[in-house]
Amino acid sequence: MSLFAELTSGINAVKPGRTRLPLLDMSVLIVAVSLVLFGLLMVYSASIALADGPRYANYGRYYFVFRHATFITLGLIAAIFAFSIPMRVWEKLAVPLFLLCLLLLVIVLIPGIGREVNGARRWLPLGPVNFQPSEMMKLAICLYAAAYTVRKREHMQSFSRGFLPMAFALAAVGSAVLLEPDLGAFIVIVAIAVGLLFIGGLNGRLFSALIGILLTSFVLLIWLAPWRRERLFAYLDPWNPDNIYGSAYQLSHSLIALGRGEWFGVGLGASVEKLHYLPEAHTDFIVAVIGEELGFVGVVAVVAAFLLLIWRAFDIGRQAFAMERVFNGLVAQGVALWFGIQAFINIGVCVGLLPTKGLTLPLVSYGGSGIVMNMAAVALLLRVDFENRNMMRGKRT
Repeated sequence: MSLFAELTSGINAVKPGRTRLPLLDMSVLIVAVSLVLFGLLMVYSASIALADGPRYANYGRYYFVFRHATFITLGLIAAIFAFSIPMRVWEKLAVPLFLLCLLLLVIVLIPGIGREVNGARRWLPLGPVNFQPSEMMKLAICLYAAAYTVRKREHMQSFSRGFLPMAFALAAVGSAVLLEPDLGAFIVIVAIAVGLLFIGGLNGRLFSALIGILLTSFVLLIWLAPWRRERLFAYLDPWNPDNIYGSAYQLSHSLIALGRGEWFGVGLGASVEKLHYLPEAHTDFIVAVIGEELGFVGVVAVVAAFLLLIWRAFDIGRQAFAMERVFNGLVAQGVALWFGIQAFINIGVCVGLLPTKGLTLPLVSYGGSGIVMNMAAVALLLRVDFENRNMMRGKRT
């Protein structure tokens, strides 16, 4: 049966007088589409002046917004593909997809294959675009951790059979991602996996031990890397003259942008900080441009949109659990963890709550692999909801 036929087959099956159950959670769809379109607008606003500088002089004013629109189109195709596959099939594909992503994370480290930018080797060149395997791994870890928890449900209280295999898997992923290096992606990937293990019933003592190990590892990763220590100390005192023109340069200009925006902003397109003062204004620091142009109200609206999306994702997962579809529920709540943690880190960095870390704002920031994987993740969430609603109608999917 085609996807269109599957979506429309139940429309006329409702008896007269009964309330029709919508085919999809329209709040999730509307919020996700709104964030994507809003992101396209803000990427245009934040990047239009880049062509005036020497670095992007040959790119043209509309280079980034056209590319972002292209990535959104690719993301739509990926979303339709992801939605068309039943969750029982995704459960079977979870391990192969995880292994494929792990292989790509290794391949990207090979000199001559992986593309290096600013000392980081995170991209695989694919003709006119660059593919970032760590973004795909975020989606793969949602599926893999969910499938792992379902398979190991009877052993989640065991160290050797429930905890250790996932710990080895995360160690393999972490080793590859940290060699790029990409600490931000590693934090998100680990948070998704650990969160799903906790939701899936991992032993409390094992969970506490895992958290302790991870926190210790993060502290060591920061302390043993001079540039990470420098970022941390700069974050604690961004206005120090030694920091403001060094490691705290982005943070200080982000705070200036947010301060200029005040309550209602200086107006769409009127940002000053995006005029070559704030680096990466269209990617990692797009919230600063939103705050400057649309003010505190604009930032709160973005936060509210993410809160609604995350709440609905957790609720869709809860509904799947109630119908004894554990894998579906874990995937839905894995997407909620992914978007929630990454959005919290991105916004926290922009407002000075967290040390500077290169993570984009899901569904909003410029970024090819990121926006495609984000839209595919929303499609998986909608697929879980679609199957929930089909079960409520008495249909098996």
